Amino acid sequence: MKLFDVYPLFDIVPVSGNGCYITDQDGIEYLDLYGGHAVISVGHSHPVYVQKITEQLQQIGFYSNSVQNPMQEELAYKLGELSGYPDYSLFFCNSGAEANENALKLASFHTGKGRIIAFEKAFHGRTSAAVAITDNPKIISPLNDTVLRTLLPLNRADLLESALQKGDVAAVIVEGIQGVGGCVVPEAEFLQETSVLCKKYGALLILDEIQSGYGRSGKFFAHQYASIRPDIISVAKGMGNGFPIGGILISPDLKPWSGMLGTTFGGNYLACAAGIAVLDIMKGEHLVENAFEVGNYLFGKLAAIPQIKELRGKGLMIGIEFDFPIATLRKQLLFEEKIFTGVTGSHVIRILPPLTLTSAQCDLFVDALIKLLK
Repeated sequence: MKLFDVYPLFDIVPVSGNGCYITDQDGIEYLDLYGGHAVISVGHSHPVYVQKITEQLQQIGFYSNSVQNPMQEELAYKLGELSGYPDYSLFFCNSGAEANENALKLASFHTGKGRIIAFEKAFHGRTSAAVAITDNPKIISPLNDTVLRTLLPLNRADLLESALQKGDVAAVIVEGIQGVGGCVVPEAEFLQETSVLCKKYGALLILDEIQSGYGRSGKFFAHQYASIRPDIISVAKGMGNGFPIGGILISPDLKPWSGMLGTTFGGNYLACAAGIAVLDIMKGEHLVENAFEVGNYLFGKLAAIPQIKELRGKGLMIGIEFDFPIATLRKQLLFEEKIFTGVTGSHVIRILPPLTLTSAQCDLFVDALIKLLK
């Protein structure tokens, strides 16, 4: 049997990782400024993370959600305290797409409505409803195309109110920072107006913090720069530092009923062990603060490079736009300078490193970039 060939692959085989570095099968070390799509939050192979999962696996790895699992309550408590949402509830799942799928379903249950408003350049996942509100027709199948949705330009509160006035909108979903869209930050005033409009017209506000959350922006959630409190917040990626886990944080105004949502693997023992370890490390090593400080340092360094057309993002979620295609530059960074980066479209390099990144590692990247741009 062969693999279903849907991924364009670099000819690199990582076999180990340590902090912000990964090593391939030939012993070559790479500085990881992409974190496997913003997944690696506390660094590769952090000893606390490895120990927590190892010890848990030696006890019990899995049982279903038909029994009590105190680790779920511990993770929910620690997430509530660290994120600033102690009064919210947590539903576990396994991925970002699944988190958004459940968020959308919950909003529809709560409001009794079916239409979803999302925004241009949005990416919310590849499951049925999540992909339907993703702004990429190429990955939306005819099956997904049955979802009622409206795509609007970001930062246009007037158009948003016009769409909400129809009265059939269950939820407005927006990324804390658009990731695949190029690290575009919604204006704080727009998010504030969106929150007010959702309440006015009886729709829920869903903040997709799958990529921009868990400290990456320099706050626990990127939307906290706008001082709003959404009805539902979706999380994944950095939540497990590579172990599959996701979830939605749910306002106390939304009430559950038995069987409303469900999952087989969500919130299993190993996932909770990973999630608890991540939060303990983030708190103990002040990684949210580090993302803010080191992110600002990197922004400042990059801003001095004249070939860069535009810088976007916050913290350690940075889009670097050039006025030329960057495919060659990205390959040079990878194969000549041994630095992993991401890409958005044809002109934007995306930086999503572990939150443990240091200013010295930023200097390595900036120096390499300047060298290649000469």
